[in-house]
Amino acid sequence: RSMADCAGALAGSVDAVLSGDHGSARVQFSPTYRARLILDAGVMPWNGVNCRDRNRVALEGELAGLADVGTGGVHCVTGDHTQTGSRPDAMPVFDLDSTELAALARAAGHLVSVGESPTTPPVHRRAARLLEKERAGAELCFVNHCGGAEPVASFIAEARALGSRVGFIPCIPIVLDEGSANLLRSFTTLVLPPGYLDGILAASDRREAGIEAAVALSLAMLAIGGVVGVDLSGGAAPGGELTYAHDVAEIG
Repeated sequence: RSMADCAGALAGSVDAVLSGDHGSARVQFSPTYRARLILDAGVMPWNGVNCRDRNRVALEGELAGLADVGTGGVHCVTGDHTQTGSRPDAMPVFDLDSTELAALARAAGHLVSVGESPTTPPVHRRAARLLEKERAGAELCFVNHCGGAEPVASFIAEARALGSRVGFIPCIPIVLDEGSANLLRSFTTLVLPPGYLDGILAASDRREAGIEAAVALSLAMLAIGGVVGVDLSGGAAPGGELTYAHDVAEIG
């Protein structure tokens, strides 16, 4: 019910909902079932699928299920190790990686997106790594939080110089209160624009300051050549999911 209510709050304000497949205890349903819930709530799902928890056969099954449901796209990630999530007792699988998964997703008929983190070592190989994912079938690249518009523009220029033709979707950090700030801090590749987090948390109205900061950064990103959209990225503290969804809808 929470997923349906949150998706319903976003319907009409955003083009799609990126339903991540990370290791948090909040994510227990399969990507295919989540796609169905989101679609039924009136918004297009964009489903993350990870290689951490599934072998090749299970991944092929999810891709087939998502094709049948009609998801808007599949976001292919290798996935963080199980030690970083809520289930350290679960064995990590990693039968495939995100590049191999992108090829499977493309073969299954999906629009395929992948992620890259320009500030994560080896920094000098990130653009070339993206090109390999593109050759495998990726058409869109989500650019993880890397410090603002200028680093994103530099990464896109580097990728274009190597021959990349994908569309880019930079991640926009959404901070509305201490709870959403804490969740954002848990992201493994987080690099924020200088003063971004402190400026919001120091404001008398953190919600309003967070919305204004997200909109301003989104507009700056959308002005960069090659950027085709933005990902309003973050999450709520436990219990605040629906309020957070309405705030994200306002940003959208």
